[in-house]
Amino acid sequence: IKPILNFWIIVLCVCFLPGHTCSGRCGYVWEECSCHATCVSLLNCCADYSQSCLQVAPYSSSMLGGRYCKRQFLSLCCRFKGEIESEGFIDAEGHARCITPLLYETGWVPFDVSTDGIHFNQSGEYLSVHPSRTDPAFEVALVNGTQWQNYGTAGTARLLEMTWNSSLIGADRVNIELWGYREVNISTESTSLQAELSYLYSLGRSLPNTGAFSFTPEPAKETFSAWELGNIRITAASESDGARDVQGLWSQAHVLAWHLEQAFRDDSAAWARNKCVQWDALEKTLPNFLDEIIDCPCTLAQARADTGRFHTDYSCDIERGSVCTYHPGSVHCVRAIQASPTHGSGQQCCYDSTGAQVLTGDSTGGSTPDRAHDWGSPPYRKPPRVPGYSHWLYDVTSYYHCCLWSDYCHIYLSHRPSSGCQAYQPPRAGAVLGDPHFITFDGLSYTFNGKGEYYLVSSPDKELSVQARTEQVKLKNGTSAKATRLSSVAMKEKTSDVIEVRLAEDLDHLQVLRNQKVLAFTEQRWMDLHGVFVFSPSPQNVTVMFSSGVGVEVRRHEGTMAVTVLLPTEFTNHTQGLLGQMNSDPSDDLLTSQGVVITSDNTTPEEIFTFGAGWNISKETSLFTYDSKYLLDTYLNQPTHDPAFIPAFSLPERPDDPLVADMLKMCFGDGAPFCKYDTLTTRSLAVGNATLRAYQSHSALIQDLEPVVSCGWLPTPRNGKKTGTTYLEGKTLSFSCNAGYLFYGSPERTCVDDGTWTGEQPYCITGWF
Repeated sequence: IKPILNFWIIVLCVCFLPGHTCSGRCGYVWEECSCHATCVSLLNCCADYSQSCLQVAPYSSSMLGGRYCKRQFLSLCCRFKGEIESEGFIDAEGHARCITPLLYETGWVPFDVSTDGIHFNQSGEYLSVHPSRTDPAFEVALVNGTQWQNYGTAGTARLLEMTWNSSLIGADRVNIELWGYREVNISTESTSLQAELSYLYSLGRSLPNTGAFSFTPEPAKETFSAWELGNIRITAASESDGARDVQGLWSQAHVLAWHLEQAFRDDSAAWARNKCVQWDALEKTLPNFLDEIIDCPCTLAQARADTGRFHTDYSCDIERGSVCTYHPGSVHCVRAIQASPTHGSGQQCCYDSTGAQVLTGDSTGGSTPDRAHDWGSPPYRKPPRVPGYSHWLYDVTSYYHCCLWSDYCHIYLSHRPSSGCQAYQPPRAGAVLGDPHFITFDGLSYTFNGKGEYYLVSSPDKELSVQARTEQVKLKNGTSAKATRLSSVAMKEKTSDVIEVRLAEDLDHLQVLRNQKVLAFTEQRWMDLHGVFVFSPSPQNVTVMFSSGVGVEVRRHEGTMAVTVLLPTEFTNHTQGLLGQMNSDPSDDLLTSQGVVITSDNTTPEEIFTFGAGWNISKETSLFTYDSKYLLDTYLNQPTHDPAFIPAFSLPERPDDPLVADMLKMCFGDGAPFCKYDTLTTRSLAVGNATLRAYQSHSALIQDLEPVVSCGWLPTPRNGKKTGTTYLEGKTLSFSCNAGYLFYGSPERTCVDDGTWTGEQPYCITGWF
């Protein structure tokens, strides 16, 4: 966990213009000057921009909060979300520093700063991060975490050890505290629960700050025995016990086995079984959440390809060696990105080495849905939507009680059964790649080399807009080619933040903007934003995920961008633009902005160019950022389609061209026309090869997203056996009975293409009638 944040008021080298104040007006733009972040590059900032609109470094922190600084010269006060106040100061280097408070939410959090305690006229924002996504270097590490979380069961009664980076505390002596988390009803007049992270007691006071501590835990006193989930916190010894919103390092949240009462240590299995039975009774009183979560993808390939709706579950990741502690037998799990609408619940889907879904009906390692989504859900803050903690309370501690510490796992799985995939429908994918070539949602391919800004996808009914900007290709010799390439894509859904992904000026990496302000992914790979999530595992890859399940993948290849848009089936007959109408009919994909369909058969490149030019955006609907003289002069102050630019519609493969021989060796098979065109227009084999690889990657994605028929899970007959656990079209299951039982029904059942099983349900019966 990185529970610390340091607000740095950075002195910016900008051109200050008089006329307006940025005090309380950050983000405003006037004709005379600007208080928007783009003013730095446009050199039109108002005079007090850098004093009023604070730049924050580091920009992210765990939602648990806290930071330490050594020297204090001037007091100040920070107010978060307009309500939570925290003390701060100016350090020796002139940087303003504030302690981030405990928050029960993730995402960008606004704050205001006051130097007089009255006027909060400076503002900024920082990223509150799910504790599991913060840098481990800034957390208290629990050495041998399995021992911590099973302490008191057989063979675990040894010293517990923790370590931390002692330099992050900034004190010679420290206090080590236990904090507990619970969700309680604090009012007799309301039935709603409140999140509560509270100080319980100290494990040690005024200890040497050596970066390590070990102890033998004592059973909890009765006062604290009800707390089963919590964190370790380390603070400077000068802080009072349990002081809130002070500098501190936190451990990850964990089940407090080592802290539990003596009864747990006396007979952990009996204690856990009792807890499991209590949980069973509670679950029966809670609303059913299973009916509102989405179905799982049927195969591992689908699960990894559907990036708009599912994301890797880091606790079981095939890319990290498949350490699937809670799902033995699985090699990879994914979680539904969006929580369910009513109950804030989550979906989890796990798969074995064959790519088949693992179901709890066959294995305790099967995928289990969650009453509370692990990543939380807006508006956060209140149960069961608190990131991480609600999930631990509702779904993880009960797993320890029923499955890890006792033999009552059947009770847990009865409330958390795997979802099948019979209702799952994979998304449709459209793509833009190379200089630039388009593959519509229905599979039509064409080339359009317009220069300007255009609609990739426009869906007024669904309030989705995905826009693309193209620029003329520059050759290595400094001249310009008669072709364009994608340089930026901007998007928005309903009231979400506007996200733009563009090529950086050096063409070496992708740059992400949120509401026209550059986002840095130096500290975080994942960001929770308003109505949208953004994931950037590397400077070359960005995935944008909207609340509807729309996904936009952006990849950089050899100085060009490749974009894939994934749309759920709910968008069928609700799309238009350069990626066509999504209706499984490629013949009407060349629908003009005037509503006329151009027949794709025998259409000339010139006709396609006219079609594409008609999908230029208007100035009023543009989602793009214009934060440089080049962008102002080339796009904002020019028509959104450049009528003066005419591309090369075709290029001959001249035998005397030194590129042709190597090009023909490289460009063959599907995607060869695109590869050849890009090689010849850019005079680069590397660019042509990148286009071919992008085309092949898209083809593989389409194959992974092919619909699969599932006939649904079949149970093992009582007193019998079942051979096979894959329930997809073409698969056959075999059934038999244990010795002493007679078989009745079909010994084999096959899943057929209409989604039904052949034969009859098998039974194993005794010989007595």
